[in-house]
Amino acid sequence: MSKLKILREDANYSFRSYFELPNDTDEVLAEFGYAFARTRLQLPRTNRQLERLNELRQQIEETIPYVSLSSEAAKREILIAPVLSRVAVISKRILRIEYPLKVNNLLQGNLDYLIQSEHSLIVVEAKRDDLTRGFTQLAVEMIALSMLENAPDTIYGTVTMGDVWVFGTLETASRTVTRDISSYTLPDNLEEIVKIFVGILE
Repeated sequence: MSKLKILREDANYSFRSYFELPNDTDEVLAEFGYAFARTRLQLPRTNRQLERLNELRQQIEETIPYVSLSSEAAKREILIAPVLSRVAVISKRILRIEYPLKVNNLLQGNLDYLIQSEHSLIVVEAKRDDLTRGFTQLAVEMIALSMLENAPDTIYGTVTMGDVWVFGTLETASRTVTRDISSYTLPDNLEEIVKIFVGILE
C-alpha cells in the first residue's frame, strides 16, 4: 500500500493547485492510482461537412493582429470561446463555462469548459502558458469527472493556450491518462480541431 507522497489527505486542493505543483504529471497522477502515457492518439473525427468554419477562421485571423493575447482571459475570449461555441452549435450540445465540480477535498474547483453528449464528455482547460503543467491540471480534472455517476469509459480533454491545442484521454478500465504527442494550432488547424471535437461528441 503506497502512501500519498505529494498530497496531504487533510488538506484542500483546487484543480488550479495541481498546475502550481512542481511535480511531474506521472507523479501527480500516481497519487490517484493512474498511470501516465504519451503517444499519438487516434482521435475521432467527424466526416460531416462543417459550415461557417471559413468565416470563423477569417474572424480569428483578422482579430489576432489587433488584440493583445498576453492574458489567459484574452486568449479565452478571442481564440478559445469562438471555437468551442461553434462546436456547440454544430453538435447541438450545451457548452458549460466555469463549471463547478467537487468530488472531495482533493478534487474540486471550476472546469473552464465542459461539453457532453449522451456517451462522451470533453473538458477543456485554458492556460496562458505552460502546457505541461496545464496538462497535469487537465488530467486531474478528467480523474474527477471519471468518478461521477454514469461517467463514460473514455473521457477526452484538451489543454490549450489558444493558439496551441493538445488532446488527452482518460481510460477508466486501464486507469491511464494519455497525452497526445501531436498538437494543433490556430488558425491553421481550425478545421481539424473542430472535426475532432464534433467526432468525439457524435
